[in-house]
Amino acid sequence: MVTGWFTGEGEEFRLLGTRCSACASVFFPREDAFCRNPGCPGGDLEEIPLSRRGRVWSYTDSRYRPPSPYVSDPELEWRPYALIAVELESERLVVLGQTVPGVTVADLTVGMEVEVVPGVLNEDAETTWTTWHWRPTGVTA
Repeated sequence: MVTGWFTGEGEEFRLLGTRCSACASVFFPREDAFCRNPGCPGGDLEEIPLSRRGRVWSYTDSRYRPPSPYVSDPELEWRPYALIAVELESERLVVLGQTVPGVTVADLTVGMEVEVVPGVLNEDAETTWTTWHWRPTGVTA
């Protein structure tokens, strides 16, 4: 999906953020130019792996096909998917993402623990575009 936003596979899969050396603010999506904290005098930005686990802060579902540039085949039936905002406690950050396929809003509760896993955004005969998904802990699918 976006180069530099995640790395690794399986248990080593991580979202990548950046941390300011001056104020310790953490950013995702990553920031490579300057500290976005308006009260910070600015510092060097260091790439850091974010926590693999967090807690559901909020959630909803996508009941309609988003407009372009979202990639989807208009010939196929639209399937709703769950979107969740996950709070990473140690980074003091909320990250938005889709749940793994098969997990719906009926399966989610605020405060439940989830983990980040690799997912597929889109694929064709030559390319698979990867992204991240959130999966409730204890779910293996």
